[in-house]
Amino acid sequence: MRPTVDFYFDFRSPYSYMAYSQLWRMDVEINLKPMLVLKVMEQVGNVPTTLICSVKARYARTDLGRWAKRYGIPLNPADMKAVDGEGCLRAVLAAPSAADAATITEALYRACWGEAKALSNKDEILAVIAATGVDAAAVGARMDTPEVIAALESTTNEAAERGVFGSPTMFVGEQMFFGNDRLDFLREELARFTE
Repeated sequence: MRPTVDFYFDFRSPYSYMAYSQLWRMDVEINLKPMLVLKVMEQVGNVPTTLICSVKARYARTDLGRWAKRYGIPLNPADMKAVDGEGCLRAVLAAPSAADAATITEALYRACWGEAKALSNKDEILAVIAATGVDAAAVGARMDTPEVIAALESTTNEAAERGVFGSPTMFVGEQMFFGNDRLDFLREELARFTE
């Protein structure tokens, strides 16, 4: 049986894009946990330093370029202030199946971080989903429902309760790994399942 990784993420996080580009290539079950990272940070007393510190923001742009080159993935970000990040998260939660949710997650990450697509409204989000072959009409019919809105609130609260303070955060069992740069530690933990 393949080990499971709980992946707490927000599309607004470029390091989550980096982490997911590698995570889905591992021999693991990925339990997608969309969350509103700014609400999680507020709940746990963290602050988004790359948003409030221009020096760190400049460094992060260079750092992201290095990671994208290492992973062989495109880095051409949209204006993330214009992206409907919450709509993207709800689209994942509205997916007809776990496999569709994974496809949607990969496509939306690629669109907003690799292809500079605005994704500023529901129609733009659903257009990206439709191009994957997932039933975009079914996703569109569910993504604004009270059930899906409540599910996003639930995973956001769950993240804070588990000690998440940023995106991406991954769990193997109760072992927590924060950040794209902790994937080697995650791999070491996963290796214990094959010993």
